[in-house]
This record gives sequence, C-alpha cells and structure tokens, in this order.
Amino acid sequence: MSVPFALFTHCGIYEARVQDTFFVADQPLDDGNGNPPAGWGNPYQSGTITVTGQRAVFHDDLGHTVTFHERPGATSFLKLCA
Repeated sequence: MSVPFALFTHCGIYEARVQDTFFVADQPLDDGNGNPPAGWGNPYQSGTITVTGQRAVFHDDLGHTVTFHERPGATSFLKLCA
C-alpha cells in the first residue's frame, strides 16, 4: 500500500526513513554538488512510498522513482545534511 511521503532531497537523494526503518537508495541521486538533481524539489519532494519487505519505492506525480533497500538494525542516517 502506498502512503503519502515527503522525501528529503536537500543534499541529494541517498536515504529515506519510513516510520522507524532506515532505507538507502539503490542508486543515489544528486547534481554532483550535494544538491538534488534538476527537476526535484528542495528540500523535499512530495509523493508516495510503498514498503514491501526490505524494499521501499518512492514515486511522485512528475514521474520520479527511487528504489531503496532496508538497512537492518540502523538507528540513524548514514549521512547528516546541514
């Protein structure tokens, strides 16, 4: 089931937290300067996320899709963004 989700994009698209589970992007996205790629919102992109097992998939109305995989046992993000 898809639920509304605001994906944090400010320093690029690397991770997502869904409830208490941390996920890392299968293919991180940025513009090469630590920002989201062109066409993405900053600091967030609104859309939906669907979690199935250890996988989460983000979609938005602009056609963006990002697939994430779970980091079992993670309690924080790998990278903090200023």
